[in-house]
Order: sequence, then structure tokens, then C-alpha cells
Amino acid sequence: MVRILVADDEGIMRESFRAIFSKYFEGSIEYAEAKTGREAIEMAENFHPDIVFMDIRMPGIDGITAIREIRAFNQNALFYVISAYDKFDYAKEAISLGVEGYLMKPISRQMVIDTVREASGKVDRIREERHFQLKIQEKLQTVIPVVETGYVSAILLSDKLADDAEYRDLLEIHENYAYAEVFCFGAFTDGKLLSTVRSRVHAQESYPQIRAVIKSFQNCIIGPVLSDRIIVFVPHAGERIDYEERISIIDLTQKILTRLKEQTELDFRLGIGKLWKLESVRGSCQEASESLLASRARICHADDCLQRGNLEGNYPITTEQDLFDALKRGEVGKMQQDLMRFFSWLSAQKPEDLNSMRLKCLEFVMRAERMAFDAGAVDYAYTYRKDYLSQLMGFPDAESIWGWLLEKMTGVCAGIRDRDEKRSESTVARAQKYIKENFTRDISLDDVSREVNVSPYYFSRLFKAEVGENFIEYLTGLRIAKARDSLRDPSLSIKEIGIMSGYGDPNYFSRIFKKQTGQTPREYRESLYTEAL
Repeated sequence: MVRILVADDEGIMRESFRAIFSKYFEGSIEYAEAKTGREAIEMAENFHPDIVFMDIRMPGIDGITAIREIRAFNQNALFYVISAYDKFDYAKEAISLGVEGYLMKPISRQMVIDTVREASGKVDRIREERHFQLKIQEKLQTVIPVVETGYVSAILLSDKLADDAEYRDLLEIHENYAYAEVFCFGAFTDGKLLSTVRSRVHAQESYPQIRAVIKSFQNCIIGPVLSDRIIVFVPHAGERIDYEERISIIDLTQKILTRLKEQTELDFRLGIGKLWKLESVRGSCQEASESLLASRARICHADDCLQRGNLEGNYPITTEQDLFDALKRGEVGKMQQDLMRFFSWLSAQKPEDLNSMRLKCLEFVMRAERMAFDAGAVDYAYTYRKDYLSQLMGFPDAESIWGWLLEKMTGVCAGIRDRDEKRSESTVARAQKYIKENFTRDISLDDVSREVNVSPYYFSRLFKAEVGENFIEYLTGLRIAKARDSLRDPSLSIKEIGIMSGYGDPNYFSRIFKKQTGQTPREYRESLYTEAL
């Protein structure tokens, strides 16, 4: 049903509209009328019209003002202005309000019929678009939790998130910073929060309610239930959180925990980490978890619970974190930029104090090499660093120290960057060697995967990425090449050649050979004889 409101101070006009609607649109529209601008506004608030025929000149509130008021709470209504005055100012203001048409009195019956039919078609299209949008929104509400849990898991498990931009676009994340909240759940026993199998099952069952409660208080990204906790990342526009904002965050989370208790009957404790860059927010998650261990309070913020030493006032801790984050991801250019910024600060402190500079640079290199060792990018021996001290002490100025630091840090970062590539090359090279040595046997993807000690699924993707063709294509290529070469020897039968090439079934060998070369083995051999003649 299409709802139509007619607002006109002339009774004869309202009666004419009513008669036309009754005769030509009975059963397809709902009709309401008003004789003043005020009545039109009040009627529209309750009636919610799809189409409004509005007389411009009415006593009290005029039609233009009424349209403006109705438009404020009903964006989708279609307005048609009725007027006996062909005045440019009225028309211009009506157009600025987005009216669909301007009907001059006297209005013919056919004009009303045509206008209603045209407007009804527009209403149907608007409703269809709205229905489609709601369906999309409904599907998104189903998909978004999956995307969010995937994003949280990816951040926690991956040093370098390749599809970070896609996640941010899907989740409409525009901020560059975030902090972590770790919600730990269970039941309080003797003043301690203990997680049980029952509480974990209950948390899984209550996960939709838990998400809804947390989302109702803050814009955030919520991870899945992981054992006895749920990890939440809260994007933040600024680069820092001051004391007042920290207190506000704690106050807000107190309300969240109270509501969660009411909705789920689970007890919760909450650890809150400091503000980190979004791509490194795993560090904030670690801080939040450490806060839970450091305090028995219901809510514990890292700035309150984790007591660490104080840094000198202008120490560039963010730059230091950024450069080691870039190093861990193998981003050489980004690491070098951050390292240069840090060294510029270092050089500006006490240019004459080269020993402090040497010590800081040595600390950075030792830390970087440990990260590379943990990542499997470098090896370790007790004597590997025996020359570091003598080298640093031999540098006479900051420029020489900088050159040493840049060389060492770049080498470590490049090693981490090339780690996966070298591993891939090594694995694929060993696989190719094994295939070439065994292609005449009945070998499978599982056989090769076992030989190089990786899962078949991972090996299949790795092999295709490095070689450019999958395992079967590569194996078939070797076998057909062997068969073509063997067919030059007239002393060998086609059956023998098939077996020598890894095909025990002559018919299957013939089909595969023809598929690859366009000829059967016999036709190929005959063509060789023809060429020789």
C-alpha cells in the first residue's frame, strides 16, 4: 500500500483528490488529508506518507515551511507542490527542497492519475532499494563477526599481515592506533576468578550477547573466545591517551563488565593495554594480559599495573618501537627511515658522548640479532660478535658509528625479509631434485611432501608459486620429455617407453602423450622418421 497525504486549505481540492483516489486507486493506497501546514506536519509524524501533495499557500504555516519540517523526519517522502501562483521564488525554493513536481491549479484529473502512478512507481523502487540494502546489511551483520575474529586472530598470529588493507576496508577502520582489552571470564572462588569447562562453554553460547554488549558501549573489533578470554581491539584516532581519557576508559569498561554480568551471569576481569600502532597492537594485547597477572583488581590498566622504569622526557620510544616492528616484518626501507630518525635524536643529545652512543647502537644490534635468531633468519655462535666492541671503540665520530649501525641493522632486517624466500627456494629445490630422480616411479604429491617434510596443502601452494605450475603439470612435463627423447630409439617399444616414463598403462600413456603433444606416441615416432628422410 502507498500512503498519500494531501494538504490543501480548499475543501473542493481535497474532495477532488479523494474522489480520484477512490475511483482509480481503491485498495492500492491509504489516504490522509490536512487543511493547514500545522495539520500536515502533525499528520505526517504519525501517518508517515510516501507521497505528499502540498499546497504552497495555506493559513498559518505555509507549504514550503511544512515541507521543510516534514523532510527533517521523513527523508524518503516524495513531495509534489500544488499552487495557483506561478511565482519563480516559490518554484526555486521548492526545487531546493527536492520536490518531485510543481502542479499548477487548476489540476486535471488525468494529471493527478499520471502523477500518482509515476510517484507510486518511484515509491516501489525506493522500497526495493531499501529492502536490498537491508538484506545486504543483514548479511554483513552475519559476516562482520567472522571478519573481525579473523582480523584479531591474524594480528595475534602474524608478524606481517599481508591483507591488512582489505581488513581495514571491510571493517571501516580509519584510525592508525589502537589499544587492546583482554576480557577474562569465569567464576569467582575465594576472591579469584577461575575458568572452568562450564564457564567456557557458557561463554561460547553467550558470545553473541557478549559482542552486543561490548559493541553497544564502544567502537571496537572483537576476537573469538580463546580459552578463558576474549580479546578486543579499540581503534583510536590520537597518538596518545592522557590521564583523563584513561580514567574515562576505565569508567566505561566498568559499565561494560556490569552489563556483561547481568546479561550472561559470567564474572569478568579486564586487562587494558597501552596505545600502539594498529599493525603492532599485539604489543598492547601482551600488556593487557600482563596487567591481569600483575593485579587482582577487576579492571587493570597497563599504565597502572605494570610498573616500569621511567624514560627521559623526550626519549623517542615510539620511533624505537616502530623501527623494531619494521625490522621484525623485514621492511628494510621503513626500518632504515625509523633508524635514521632515532639516530638523529641520539646525535642531538650529547654529541661529544660517543661512548653512550656506542652502547646504544650495540644494544640495538644485539636486540635485532636476537629477534632474527628467534625468527630463524640468522645462526648463533659464541664468537660471532667478538669484534663488535673493538670496532665500535675504533670509530672516531658519530658518522662512523652511524655507518656501522646502519650496515648491521640493514643486514639483519634483510635476513628476516629473505627468510621465507630462502626457505621456499630450499624446499622447492629439494622437491624438484626428488621428482627428477623418481619421476619414472609411481610418485604422488604426498610422497614429495613427505620427502621435504611439509604438509601437502602447504607444499602444493608453495610449489605452484615458485615453479609456476602445479605438481602434476611439472611431473607430466618431465615424463613426456623423457618419452619424446626415448621415442627416437627404434629398438624400444612404445609400451617400454611408457613404463620408462612412469606410465604402466599403455593406453593411459598414449592419451596423456597426445594431450600434451597433439600426437599419439606412434604418430610422433613416425613424424621423426619422416623428418629424417
